[in-house]
Amino acid sequence: MRGLNPDHLHSFAAVIEHGSFSVAAAHLHLTQPAVSLQIKQLEQRLGVALIERVGRRAAPTAAGTELLAHVRRIDGALADALEAMASLATTVTGRVRLGTGGTACTYLLPPLLKDLRRRFPALEIVVFTGNTGDQVRALEDNAIDVGFWTLPVTGRGFQVTPVLEDEFVAVFAANEERIPAAATPAALAQLPVVLEDPGATSRDIVEAWFLRGGRRVKPVMELGHVEAMKRLVSAGLGCSILPRIAVTADGKRDGLQVRSLVPRLSRRLGVVLRRDKLLQRGLRELVNALLAIDAKPR
Repeated sequence: MRGLNPDHLHSFAAVIEHGSFSVAAAHLHLTQPAVSLQIKQLEQRLGVALIERVGRRAAPTAAGTELLAHVRRIDGALADALEAMASLATTVTGRVRLGTGGTACTYLLPPLLKDLRRRFPALEIVVFTGNTGDQVRALEDNAIDVGFWTLPVTGRGFQVTPVLEDEFVAVFAANEERIPAAATPAALAQLPVVLEDPGATSRDIVEAWFLRGGRRVKPVMELGHVEAMKRLVSAGLGCSILPRIAVTADGKRDGLQVRSLVPRLSRRLGVVLRRDKLLQRGLRELVNALLAIDAKPR
């Protein structure tokens, strides 16, 4: 199709169908000179004669007959393309790749993803969890389409939109009796503490909180999964500091007691996109859903 004008091909097919330049022009709502010019330009482009006069009727040459078969296939392909585009304009389809953290994926995203699947069953959403630094590089390389991460996130050409603030809380076993009057860095540093693995963004935030309170924390255990941390705490093996979204409103259903930290500690979660990212409809629906997340206590 390179260098070929589909309108010229359509005019050529119309002339052959009607056997007349003037009748074809009338059906195409063009003037006869306009149709004649299109055929002339098409013949010049292809370097062959396409139409000849047989009596008073316009008929295809051998080259014209061969081209006509291709034109019909081209028309069919164009019709299929238009139908596909019309479907995409009215139906949310495609594949969208979301990078996020394990905690957000476990406690925030399931209702959101369920609702999107219900509303857009043809939309495939692939979720990647893991190290935020690796995911940021994947976003830079366009290997994922959008990130939902703890802020701040820095990168080349990113658009960052804060979405919600998530408080950190101290959690203790439901039957724990050695709960300090105030969950301060000094008080918690005296207890066995279970923390996330080194390198996790939440671990860095919690360690910085202890340092601001003049304490260094040496955890008795380090784990990469929040649910495992909760199980160890509920078993009485230590206390922990977790995002509030990871525990129920009062903690009782998790077998935990929950206390606010003193001073208060929180993190911000946000949506991260490349500034040059084309927001096709599927990605736009996912981004809008992320921006509307509400992290009310359950």
